Order: sequence, then C-alpha cells, then structure tokens
Amino acid sequence: MKIDHIAIWTQHLEKMMLFYEKYFHGKAGEKYLNPRKNFESCFIEFDSGARIELMEKMEVNSKLHDDIEHYLGIAHFAISIGGRKKVDLLTEQLRADGYKIIGEPRVTGDGFYESVVLDPDGNKVEITE
Repeated sequence: MKIDHIAIWTQHLEKMMLFYEKYFHGKAGEKYLNPRKNFESCFIEFDSGARIELMEKMEVNSKLHDDIEHYLGIAHFAISIGGRKKVDLLTEQLRADGYKIIGEPRVTGDGFYESVVLDPDGNKVEITE
C-alpha cells in the first residue's frame, strides 16, 4: 500500500502551485474547473509519484492556523529532498524569500534531520533529508 496524495483546501491556488513547484520541484498538472460547483483544483506531482491535490472553493471556510500550537486535522506533512545540505540550503532560500521558518534545521530525538516551514496557507511542511 502507498499513499497516493494528500489534498489541501486553499483560497490561493496559483500561489500554492508556485510554492510547491519552485521549492520542491513538483510538476503541476492541468487545472480542473467545475463552474457549477465553483470548484477548481490541480495536482502537483513529484518525481517519487507522490502528489498533492490543491483545491479551491471560495465557500470553504478558512481555518486559522497557529504556528506553534497543535490543532485537529493534519499536523504536518514531510517532503524528503535528499540530504542534510539540501535541507539547510532550501531552508535558507525559503527564509530569504520571506517564508516563515518555524523549525530550524536539526536532528530530532528519533534521528531525523529536518526543518519546518509554513507554506503560503500556513500548512506545516517538514523538509527532511
């Protein structure tokens, strides 16, 4: 078994697409538009085959995120980019581009090397080696 994709509601479809393409080398597929339901979506596919489905529907209520506190739902998801140096470099690039780093690069208690950034909608993305 494998997880095929995760889905994220957004009110900033284009901005989110660009974030995952630019920083994580995802490839955006064609947008799907259902005018009857006022719904738009796009899959971002990664080299590993994993995908993120970004979905926009203005009627969906925005959920307030807290950078530090926990909340019900997806706590975070992790994207492995292939090495500690790459984690460091990408973390600094994201910081320089104005994204909020809420977890500096470090070795966790269970031995993972990671940092944590908030995507344009405030979702926690772990960047792992």
